[in-house]
Amino acid sequence: MTSELLQQVRIVDPVSGTDQVADVLIDDGYIQSVANSISDVPEDTLVQDCSGLVLGTGLIDLYSHSGEPGFEERETLCSLLKAAAAGGFTRISILPDTSPAVDNPAVVAQLLELGRWGEKSTPLPHHPTTLSQKPHLNIWGAITLDVAGKQMTELADLAVAGVVGFADGQPLENTALVRRVLEYLQPLGKPVALWCCDRQLRSNGVMREGPDSLRFGLPGNPAASETSAIAALIELVAATGTPVHIMRVSTARSVELIASAKSQGLPITASTTWMHVLLDTESLKSYNPNLNLDPPLGNPSDLLALRQAVRTGIIDAIAIDHAPYTYEEKTVAFAEAPPGAIGLELALPLLWQHLVETGEFSALQLWQALSSRPAECLKQNLSAIVPGQKAELTLFDPQQSWKVDRQNLRTLSQNTPWLGQQLTGRVVKIWIP
Repeated sequence: MTSELLQQVRIVDPVSGTDQVADVLIDDGYIQSVANSISDVPEDTLVQDCSGLVLGTGLIDLYSHSGEPGFEERETLCSLLKAAAAGGFTRISILPDTSPAVDNPAVVAQLLELGRWGEKSTPLPHHPTTLSQKPHLNIWGAITLDVAGKQMTELADLAVAGVVGFADGQPLENTALVRRVLEYLQPLGKPVALWCCDRQLRSNGVMREGPDSLRFGLPGNPAASETSAIAALIELVAATGTPVHIMRVSTARSVELIASAKSQGLPITASTTWMHVLLDTESLKSYNPNLNLDPPLGNPSDLLALRQAVRTGIIDAIAIDHAPYTYEEKTVAFAEAPPGAIGLELALPLLWQHLVETGEFSALQLWQALSSRPAECLKQNLSAIVPGQKAELTLFDPQQSWKVDRQNLRTLSQNTPWLGQQLTGRVVKIWIP
């Protein structure tokens, strides 16, 4: 394996908490040296001037959706892994809402086999080495059969089969069932991720209730549909002591509830999605069906609270929640469109430009939310960018411009409000041990 010397690259290392410019020597999959200047390198070393580029630990996505099996026209596992790699992700975790659902060991084995071998990755235009390796695939096992929220799966069997943790990706509204799940899962020591939403309170709401929902004439989804469910879950965590990850946090009041629970020492982690820290209800004036999300985009006060919560760590991580749909599925009226949007290839460029370049986030704060903290939520280790450690890295050019179109996207779907637009910032390469 050829040695690589990255000269004068900006190192953003959320594990060690450092942000510095230095040379980095990578050899045989390991970081050999990090110094102000490195001149003693092997003879066949590939030397690259990386001035202006950012080298961080590999990005880790907590949860996204795979079309395969069952909806391969939306996304195959191969295209999903290609999109993840193009977006800088070295690990990706998929939810179990496939068809069939990931509710038994046979489906887990099938997906792991597909992720291990699958179709060979191909280079991206202008980035011949970006996809030389595939991201590691994590699989969430279903909590209930067919993710229907009624009958528990054989949780222990799924744990042995190699799932990263347990999540339906759908609300579990039977609180008695949630309590039993938390009691059963406690000895297994695997993460459990729950989406808190009261469907009865949500009713037919398609955007967050507030002044904008009245102005745009769209049915409102009250914040209480989320916060009442979070409050109930917090009580169950207090009663059982089982650690829980709260997915898809989207309101200011939810942040308050989670902050209070954490201050009491309850074993809770939480995440929001990348689009919820970028946009709010004002964006829905376009009625773009690709902005129909579940939970819906928050009001402006929710957006500000979510950003502050990510900066301070009350919300541990930013998830991508990549949800591909075909053109036909999304080309309908806003309220009729299935909720969700793609994001693996778009999240880092847009978050960097809107949060880091504006000074609202430091580079370290963003990288923590996309890399080291998701690893902690998954109970996984992530190595710092220091000599002797395996190279699990993402190299990012914050100034490269590219167009979001079919030619440049690796995902099979195009359901994004940024389709056809020019973005600034692109991943150059990833290293995966």
